[in-house]
Amino acid sequence: MLRTAFPRPPGDIGNPETFRGRMLREVVEDATVARVMGGDARDPALASAFVAARDRLAAQGADIVTTSCGVLVLHQDRLRQGSPVPVTASALLQLPRRIAEYGRVGVMAMDSAGITPAHLEAAGAPADTPVVGLEDGDELHRVLRANSPDVPLDPQRAEADVVAAGWRLLAAHPGLRAIVLECTNLPPYREALARATGLPVFDILTWLDEVWAEADAAALPA
Repeated sequence: MLRTAFPRPPGDIGNPETFRGRMLREVVEDATVARVMGGDARDPALASAFVAARDRLAAQGADIVTTSCGVLVLHQDRLRQGSPVPVTASALLQLPRRIAEYGRVGVMAMDSAGITPAHLEAAGAPADTPVVGLEDGDELHRVLRANSPDVPLDPQRAEADVVAAGWRLLAAHPGLRAIVLECTNLPPYREALARATGLPVFDILTWLDEVWAEADAAALPA
């Protein structure tokens, strides 16, 4: 996990109540929001810190490892190499599957500028995949950027931000057939977005369910 201080309501990947089973956490102290979202995202030292956290989680008994930020798709290959357990760094990794199922798929991120062609390429997705961010919203983007336990989050206003971003995405790309939420702070609002847009919406939690089921199936005796 990134080192953060903002509120994490149920449904957020950093809230233990989000998961049915036991959740193990390792915070990568050098992985701040500013660093991961900025020019240091590809720093090999940052990747090494996440690999070390992966190994600690596996040693504690983790069955599958993920991260708390979708832009870490840039490090998926490094995290997967030599891992004793399945690793999926980002919800973006499901894009090829969703595109095969639905056709044109859009992405919702916290910052639209944070999802570059390099991120999409790392996920195996087309460089022209539509992306919308929440930077024009009034609540969620502001609270996450403040990154402080003293800045509360209004869930209703945050939901309104997500729905409004969904409408902007559809207005700009009316042929979309599904939406993938890159940001791991967005799953609390997935159902509201699906209701508002009428489209299937996928996120890191739905993706983890798929990866986990496939890992279990692969472990069954032939």
